[in-house]
Amino acid sequence: MKNKTLSAVLILIGCLFLNFANAQNQHAYKIGLVGFYNLENLFDTIDDPNINDEEFLPNGGNQWNTEKYMSKLHNMAYAISTIGLDYTPDGVAVLGVSEIENRNVLEDLVMQPEIKDRNYQIVHYDSPDRRGVDVGLLYNPKYFKVTATKSYRTVVPDQPEFLTRDQLLVSGLFDGEMMHFIVMHWPSRYGGEKRSLPGRVAAANLCRHITDSLLADDPNAKVIMMGDFNDYPTNKSITKYLRANGDRKHLKEGDYYNPMYELHQNGIGTNYYRDVPGVLDQTIMTQAFLPGDFSTYQFKHAKVHNKEFLKQHGGRYNGFPFRTFGSGAWMGGYSDHFPVYVVLLKKVE
Repeated sequence: MKNKTLSAVLILIGCLFLNFANAQNQHAYKIGLVGFYNLENLFDTIDDPNINDEEFLPNGGNQWNTEKYMSKLHNMAYAISTIGLDYTPDGVAVLGVSEIENRNVLEDLVMQPEIKDRNYQIVHYDSPDRRGVDVGLLYNPKYFKVTATKSYRTVVPDQPEFLTRDQLLVSGLFDGEMMHFIVMHWPSRYGGEKRSLPGRVAAANLCRHITDSLLADDPNAKVIMMGDFNDYPTNKSITKYLRANGDRKHLKEGDYYNPMYELHQNGIGTNYYRDVPGVLDQTIMTQAFLPGDFSTYQFKHAKVHNKEFLKQHGGRYNGFPFRTFGSGAWMGGYSDHFPVYVVLLKKVE
């Protein structure tokens, strides 16, 4: 009887020790969300003689008017308001955007009731793009404090008349930690993938130059490159010229990590081309996000925000992004791209 009692006491003591040890190993985490969204032609209704906006005017091909513009703003704001709510009620802290006409449309966007209370601030520069669209950055000042911004021009050798979107660099303190964000919208595949490739190679080289310059100043610089790359994670503009690799276990010195590679390989798309899903919208990062101890903000997940309300239902394009226009007709949807975002975690003792 004494032996049984002693055994029971020892088991109880052991259980208490294990519970204490498990409690000591448990941590709370801060969550940070960084995303990107191609807003698919967010134009206002005002004629700008300096850009090609005729298609998005009341008398233009899309018969773009105040009612459609306000509907578009509402849809974009609602979509943004839902990004990352599975992780935090404050949603995405930093959001790169593309296919915007000017700063005015972003000012209208952040004042929409769906996201107004987040107090998103704006970083924007005009680009020389022939279609008149730019990139920009929205950020919640509660989480991110901007310290520097710069716009970089993409130049294609032997094509002096080539014009496309500039690349936007925004540096600042993300919850007190220095981070850099590069927002891009690489040249399209118009005219064919092979013929248009030099433009995306030039964009890759420019992005590589910007990031390498940041790493030269700080080898542990945390840089997130995000945008609509108009190429997939497997294309050589990204794998060869940008040197972004989807296998974090085999990253070489100087390689960047592309967490969207696995999603693309698994058939998850951000955009559909000829009925085939593919990841054109990507978030690529320097290796400083990958130690895995979460003592600072580090990478945890990459997500495609493809909620059901953002999809078209029924018909040939079932499951595709529910877009604003389709075959020249007003559809009243959101965008022809799904948003993407990454989850960053930081351990709190």
